[in-house]
Amino acid sequence: MTTPDNQKRPQAGAYASILAAAALWGIIGLWNRRLMAAGLSPTSIVVVRNFGGMLLLLAIFAVKDRTVFRVRREHLKYFFGTGVISVLLFTVCYFSCQKICSLAVASVLLYTAPSFVVVLSAILWKEPVTKKKLAALGLTLVGCACVCGVFSGGLTVTAAGILLGLGSGFFYALYSIFGRYALAHYGSMTVTVWTFLFAGPMSLLFLHPSELAVSFTEPATWVTAVGLVVFSTVSPYILYTRGLEKVEAGKASIMASLEPVVASLAGVLVFGEPLGPLTVLGIVCVLAGVYILR
Repeated sequence: MTTPDNQKRPQAGAYASILAAAALWGIIGLWNRRLMAAGLSPTSIVVVRNFGGMLLLLAIFAVKDRTVFRVRREHLKYFFGTGVISVLLFTVCYFSCQKICSLAVASVLLYTAPSFVVVLSAILWKEPVTKKKLAALGLTLVGCACVCGVFSGGLTVTAAGILLGLGSGFFYALYSIFGRYALAHYGSMTVTVWTFLFAGPMSLLFLHPSELAVSFTEPATWVTAVGLVVFSTVSPYILYTRGLEKVEAGKASIMASLEPVVASLAGVLVFGEPLGPLTVLGIVCVLAGVYILR
């Protein structure tokens, strides 16, 4: 007979995968700052992430397990959704928002994603919108706002920026939606591989060959790019998709709000950024929201 403890273990592992993914996404700034200092633009970093992620996954699974490449033609629409509509378009909207609005505004609008996931999951799969889930959603949204500095003043907001920011949150949310459909037919590894088989080639639309040629003359740039691809691109997507197999899409998206907390702490520890009372309050709010969903 299966005991309650045995039933909880798979879900606890799924929670751990989602939180680990959020943490790895949270340190993306460590790689991005170094790549920008080397001369890469944000759109070139999109190419490095997505195309590099595709190459890494192809190399691994060409040797490890070629069955991940076998999917049915009618299911390719799900991977177009995860790879192009979500991974690629959310990044384009997010970077565009950053150009015309404050970074804090862009960050908080991105983290409207869990709200979209909760609503869409309730409509598509009848996932319950419980008081606990709404409380967690509210805490994480307020926490993200505090961590990102929304209440510190000096914000730049435009109508176009708000639309782009909401677009980034919406497209970011769609990974959980399309991913859930794909996971009904395939394992998490297959979903991750095919996501980047779509995102990788499509990201070449933003390719600047001369910029890459100049920046990648230094060995340190290659090392940083590999770190970005391995630790903050491929690994977190594998972990998050694996967690999504066993956790409601709404819960998973809310738990992934741990990302800006880790980003903030990384900024403090690595770059010596100040840790003010609002940031601490924001961290507490996000952690409380995640704890509620356990």
